[in-house]
Amino acid sequence: DPQPFHLDEEAGAASILGGLAASGWHTASITMRLLALGVLNSSTCQGSPGIEKLLWRKPVYAGDVLTARMEILAVRPLRSKPGLGMITMRLETMNQSGAMVMTYENPALFGMRSNNT
Repeated sequence: DPQPFHLDEEAGAASILGGLAASGWHTASITMRLLALGVLNSSTCQGSPGIEKLLWRKPVYAGDVLTARMEILAVRPLRSKPGLGMITMRLETMNQSGAMVMTYENPALFGMRSNNT
């Protein structure tokens, strides 16, 4: 995101961000990495049709340490694709002080367990 307030300390300080801040898309990318390494790569996830309700709540600055938390909001089998289910998850990304910097909700497809296991 090559906007001046994401690239230049003076432009960042002069902006409403109050300093050189990461792009919200960079924050989303870091959160995706945390989600993939922590959950998705060792699951039956088959992808996602998109993201809903993405909110960047606070700026992320150089040196911030981010953590993420995932909550499952809903689960349902897909009639059109036997063996697959759709979950709706909520992701919350926090900085080292525990301040919420980003939230989003999105559906994702997962392979389902058979009824025999």
